[in-house]
Amino acid sequence: MKLKLNKPFVVFDIETTGLSIANDRIVEICIVRDNVDGSQDVKTMRINPTIPIPAEVTAIHGITDEDVKDCPTFAEVAHELNQFLENCDMGGYNSNKYDIPLLVEEFLRAGVEFNFTGRRFVDVMNIFHKMEPRNLKAAYKFYCHKDIQNAHSAEADTLATYEILLAQLDHYNEVEYTGYDGATSVPITNDIQALHDFSFKSKNVDLVGHIVMNEKNVEVFNFGKHKGKSVVEVFRQEPSYYDWMSKADFPLSTKRVLTIIKLRGFNNSSVKINPE
Repeated sequence: MKLKLNKPFVVFDIETTGLSIANDRIVEICIVRDNVDGSQDVKTMRINPTIPIPAEVTAIHGITDEDVKDCPTFAEVAHELNQFLENCDMGGYNSNKYDIPLLVEEFLRAGVEFNFTGRRFVDVMNIFHKMEPRNLKAAYKFYCHKDIQNAHSAEADTLATYEILLAQLDHYNEVEYTGYDGATSVPITNDIQALHDFSFKSKNVDLVGHIVMNEKNVEVFNFGKHKGKSVVEVFRQEPSYYDWMSKADFPLSTKRVLTIIKLRGFNNSSVKINPE
């Protein structure tokens, strides 16, 4: 089924230097514009973000600093892109939460006014999640082919979760998936370690991910003004930051991890961090 249009509609996607709306930059953008007359225009360009692309981000989208060093900056193409998007409704995948806000940030930094008036925004991910819920009830229906009785009671939900896990093992028996390094293929088995490796995909040091391990296996902050910086170095250069976090509204598990890191820095001992 084709879209019913009374104005141009664009679907776009961006590759960036990271996930921070405020601090990261676009390195590549593709825009597909459907016009009311049935024609279609496509614009794809790489952009020099003017800041380094972290290695862990390059590992995801494959774009390096070298690839974009001679490309135009966003400021240099902002007017061209704004004109291409003029009077267009917009769509993307997770675009309402991420792509559109980051794109607008880039326009603002470039001093170009992006006009929201009269635009409509279509987020394909939101449609997907509303039509295909990813909750316990939906998982039980998909894997076990029946409805949960007494849903939202702790016992019913616990038993359903365990039954789903066993059904998943049957459903994906010996199916191989691409590992998180993007290269190796790993079979899904009933081994607990294998299931842990498959389902626990983050590099969190604390439970909620305020502190993570970087590519050098160093604990770094994953939020705020020190995002990406070594926790040890921040505490060394700005001791008051530890005091602020200790008194602020952070989870106790996070504060425990911070205390371990701080003490380890003082006595240079090997103190194990085990948020699990």
